[in-house]
Amino acid sequence: MKLAVFAFSLQGLKTADRICLALRGGGNDCHVCAPQRLAGGDVRVVTPPLADFVGPLFREMDALVFVSSCGIAVRAIAPHVRDKTTDPAVVAVDETARFVVPLLSGHIGGANKLAGLLAAALDAVAAVTTATDVNGKFSVDAWAAEKGLHIDSMPCAKAVSAAILEGPVPLRSDFPIVGAPPPGVTLGEAGPVGICVSWRKQKPFGETLLLVPGVIRLGIGCRRGTDMETIAAAVRETLELHRVHGRAVKCAASIDLKKDEPGLLAFGRTAGLPLEFYTAAELREIEGAFASSDFVKSVTGVDNVCERAALAGGGELIIKKTAWNGVTVAAAVEEYEVRFDG
Repeated sequence: MKLAVFAFSLQGLKTADRICLALRGGGNDCHVCAPQRLAGGDVRVVTPPLADFVGPLFREMDALVFVSSCGIAVRAIAPHVRDKTTDPAVVAVDETARFVVPLLSGHIGGANKLAGLLAAALDAVAAVTTATDVNGKFSVDAWAAEKGLHIDSMPCAKAVSAAILEGPVPLRSDFPIVGAPPPGVTLGEAGPVGICVSWRKQKPFGETLLLVPGVIRLGIGCRRGTDMETIAAAVRETLELHRVHGRAVKCAASIDLKKDEPGLLAFGRTAGLPLEFYTAAELREIEGAFASSDFVKSVTGVDNVCERAALAGGGELIIKKTAWNGVTVAAAVEEYEVRFDG
């Protein structure tokens, strides 16, 4: 985690040093920021106005810690606050380190968790104010962020959090569940509001909070010279046909003959997907019943590229070879567990 810690007095600087000492022990990248009169060593010099100085750090850092009043922190970040799914964690600590107050992105950004860590390290009190936390209820957005699950709808996340305060909310999962669901959550298939963990686009509840893990591996084959737009369209059409959520896709794979294919490489960059390449010998070793092609075998040395490439990382084939304008696409889903046991 990358953190910027702001201090505005000698006492505040001492507290900032204690904060960085505690956080660096966890392998975090921690920077102290202070006015020129306090700067020295590795301290970054804060240049006025403070809000302008904070702007780039707000976009760059995972967390901002202000050793100051809450008012100073709020005014510094106010022009830069955009969205709770992308804003960094913001925490205020008083100069004498008696209280730690999470101000922004308590759940998804991890400000509540950071406040707890700092409170323990500084022997302070974490003043957490989010409703689910103060009522001892399950924080679905914090849990989703911790598990790396994509939250499909923030309004639905708010609806679930509100419902949990009133009573248990049902959870449906396409994956095995390990551990007992926390207070406020129960296993169920129907209800006015509920949580669904799936790689599919589905809404089993009246209002469904869909949580999507990155578990889908694409296998792609294409003719030499196929452009990026054609590959992207083939993938998009295939996923839509099978109702696969786009955020469930974690990578794409193909045969190593395509490792310098411009269109495929551009697709990976544009889609933000890592690309994996396998030799024909490696693909031939993948076991399964595949849509064989003598022509593909004569060109590549293996009877099927997309299905075998999708399965090269393990899992189960969920989309068989789908051809679209010279591009073949297949998909496999990796094993995954919904864990409530820590």
